Amino acid sequence: MKTRIMVTAIGLIALCSWKLQEEKSIKKAKWLNGTWENKTQKGSIYETWSKINEFEYSGRSYIVKEKDTIIFETIRLVQEQGGLFYIPTVKNQNDGSPVRFAAKIISDSALIFENQQHDFPQIISYRKISTDSLVAEISGWENGQERRQIFPMKRM
Repeated sequence: MKTRIMVTAIGLIALCSWKLQEEKSIKKAKWLNGTWENKTQKGSIYETWSKINEFEYSGRSYIVKEKDTIIFETIRLVQEQGGLFYIPTVKNQNDGSPVRFAAKIISDSALIFENQQHDFPQIISYRKISTDSLVAEISGWENGQERRQIFPMKRM
């Protein structure tokens, strides 16, 4: 009887510990919230993030041309049992289907996601530089060549 109580107690402690760790993962992404701008020669690209609930953030990347807003990517940042996932849906890519990238690094200043089976990119990262700036990056291999795109962004 004592063994059964001990095993149950250990199981509950492990479950609670796992649940607390899971909740902490997505909480470390709170610095993404808000609207970010990447100024380019062709105009400004924006990325807006908002908290949906304690397990999900929603993001979208878009460009404003004249009076039109053109959304080219929607993103879900989701805390699930298996971890934290970055799930973009990009217009005119992957038949409009979402692609899952699993978190590899989660900290108060960096979020790095990976999917080695994806064509390009295989790695998506966000690095907090200050409260008002971050660097987003996509990288990986495409056609046998290493490729990387860097997007320095300022908070709006």
